[in-house]
Amino acid sequence: MVAANPLVDDRDVELLLDEALDLTALTRLPYFADHDRQTFALVIDSARRLAREVLYPAYRPMDEQPARLFDGRVVVHPRLRELWPRMIALGLTAGPRPYAVGGQQLPLAVTNLATAYLMAANLSAYGYVGLTQGAAHLIEAFGDDALCTTYMKRMYAGEWCGTMALTEPQAGSSLSDVATTATPTDGGHFLINGSKIFISAGDHDLTDNIVHMTLARVRGAPPGIKGVSLFCVPRRRFAGDRLVDNDVAVTGLIHKIGWRGLPSLALAYGERGDCHGWLVGEPHRGIGYMFQMMNEARIMVGLNGVATASVAYHESLAYARNRPQGRPLGAKDPAAPQVAIVQHADVRRMLLRQKAIVEGGLCLLVRTSRYADVAAHGTDPAERERARLLLDLLTPVAKSFPAERGFESNTLAVQIHGGYGYSSEYLPESWLRDQKLNTIHEGTTGIQALDLLGRRAVAGGGAALVALAEEVQRTTRRAHATGLDGAWAGAVGRAVTAVTALTAELGGRGRRGDVDGMMAHATDYLDLFSTVIVAWQWLELAAAARERAARDPSWRDFAAAKLAAARYWLATELPRVDHLVELCRSGEDSYLSLDPDWL
Repeated sequence: MVAANPLVDDRDVELLLDEALDLTALTRLPYFADHDRQTFALVIDSARRLAREVLYPAYRPMDEQPARLFDGRVVVHPRLRELWPRMIALGLTAGPRPYAVGGQQLPLAVTNLATAYLMAANLSAYGYVGLTQGAAHLIEAFGDDALCTTYMKRMYAGEWCGTMALTEPQAGSSLSDVATTATPTDGGHFLINGSKIFISAGDHDLTDNIVHMTLARVRGAPPGIKGVSLFCVPRRRFAGDRLVDNDVAVTGLIHKIGWRGLPSLALAYGERGDCHGWLVGEPHRGIGYMFQMMNEARIMVGLNGVATASVAYHESLAYARNRPQGRPLGAKDPAAPQVAIVQHADVRRMLLRQKAIVEGGLCLLVRTSRYADVAAHGTDPAERERARLLLDLLTPVAKSFPAERGFESNTLAVQIHGGYGYSSEYLPESWLRDQKLNTIHEGTTGIQALDLLGRRAVAGGGAALVALAEEVQRTTRRAHATGLDGAWAGAVGRAVTAVTALTAELGGRGRRGDVDGMMAHATDYLDLFSTVIVAWQWLELAAAARERAARDPSWRDFAAAKLAAARYWLATELPRVDHLVELCRSGEDSYLSLDPDWL
């Protein structure tokens, strides 16, 4: 069965690959030198075909029949046992990793373009791959040789799965309150005791073993963040040549509104006092290590947000083109044939808004991934540092914008479907449920806002914002060269200047000790920052599309649609920045001054 829904527009992928972000230029870096445009296309096409032909048809069955808890173990949907080896065969689990650990040394930007198809087709199925990749990378980066040999290699090969086990019932997102303990032993391992909750893929019968990258506190460690360490805690451990139970028990299955094919669980470590864990890296540095996986997961969640919005957009576009209803506003004859609803202005408005969110978000995610590639593998230290600054700055935006605006986009898909949209017989309602989780996974939007304004935007005296302004200027010059309306580039440039000035002002308040004055409107700051960043993406996409259409007339309609979406975003969203800047600057304190008892 081949999916009628394209999941992601192939022409958008091609435009990002060749024109907008020129990913082939990465092959000039030694790490990627074995690849070329042809290998990139092969990777993307392989993922695209698997997504459309195999993963997408399995989405509805997996959503309708979630994983279940049976006799203390989680049983996944049987279709997953068919999907897992086929996803592993793509090689994306270790795609960006070095050859030495079984990877392909592919750019993250390319693997994420390929992954977007898989996520759009069946985000729950792909979740097992993404989590395993991140957990194995933690062991690769910080584990010793024994951990790499025992766990990392099997995880990259797809023999075992991996998770991140951070959250505890009493702590939630406050990782400084982690209470799980680790007691050292003479055998080189630690005895782990405690509980975790909301652990995605924390148990299942898909692979022989699951490796939990777990935050815990060594007995006697100092309180707070500085006392947290990272441990490798498998569900089953080796006793000689045999795998035996490691005293990790499932204590509950969370019944989620979405992502139903990927179970979320409560786990208990050490109920029998026999849960073995192995320290990863140095003690008391677990939060720093785990941020590697969390930052990677934030980009993964952002990509999920784009992909989930994309599949719903293409579904609503096809529906609007084929659903006859009503007549043009000026029509006088009630007996005249009905028109497809895409002919109605408000439906076109909703479709264009979806397009602006989806395609602007995809460009943002691929650009952020490109910075990650250069930060890790660039040959010029200055370029690596510049890319690292931009990656750090954009990560909260890359996570939160596709999730928050993607949810809005998915509501529009439901709206376009009308009464059919809120019925489970049609898919938009399920994608809407899925999308909501992305605003919460890997740090809520409020947490991302605090991180962006409180740390990333002001770090190094605003060095990342200086680099950002330079990047936008490059795009501005490109836009001018293609003959785009100069007012577009001017508007984006002024918005960047406004964000930079606001950041300096708010940062000054923080340095003077007025933390509330700096951070009270952090979420508004994230909103305005994201709006400007996506406006920049649309300026880039419009210029790239115009360049492509000038060389190839068959792309003219595609380019015209891109220009319409760019104009829409700049005209309807960018003006919001002035209002949001004023909110952040004004000290408006309606909710700060609110006494909770009044509610």
